Amino acid sequence: MSNGFEINDRVPPSLEGIKALAQFPTSILCDATGRMIGTNGLLPVNKSPVTACGNAVTVKVRSGDNLLIHLALRMLQPGDVLVVDGEGDLTRALFGEIMMSVAKAKGAVAAVIDGAIRDVNAFENAQFPCWARGINLRGPYKEGPGALNIPVSIGGLIINPGDIVLGDSDGIVAFHPSLALEVAQLGEKKLAQETATLKSIRDGSYNDSWIDGVLKQKGC
Repeated sequence: MSNGFEINDRVPPSLEGIKALAQFPTSILCDATGRMIGTNGLLPVNKSPVTACGNAVTVKVRSGDNLLIHLALRMLQPGDVLVVDGEGDLTRALFGEIMMSVAKAKGAVAAVIDGAIRDVNAFENAQFPCWARGINLRGPYKEGPGALNIPVSIGGLIINPGDIVLGDSDGIVAFHPSLALEVAQLGEKKLAQETATLKSIRDGSYNDSWIDGVLKQKGC
């Protein structure tokens, strides 16, 4: 019987995929892929605008315990995003200034915590992007169990180790590297559409007749 611990190796990054997706807003990629991919309830803790794109190193911990996050810090490499499934619990902070400093020193580009963090000002001062569900000054336990590099649930989004994680001021999206180039193509089309719409608003040619078509279908 499992004792609740599972430790797997870090998945190497897809540098081509990260480069392809890093240029897009999260909202564009969410819309371009059916508006179902993205986190709910996680917000950046930084006060200034943030963006990050990198390779997912995933951690699953029990509520209020960060032992396995400390172990994950050991394996972080440049370009990684630390992704933590803390069960959405807000009663204890899982991540703070010391752990953030280790992650940054290892070359990680961001952290995504489905749980609470603390030492909020340190993230802004270090210009280290972090998304979290909430803030709590109370510290965690360090007993386990937990797992490294398994599929995790982050704000309703399944993120696998090695997925490409993209975050900005709106939230987080993630895609398997094998889909990155296709998603980037869809993103380019969607971005072009929105750019054209914004231009039409500025020059007075904006057409909202689609509203009438929808209402007609509804019998209005």
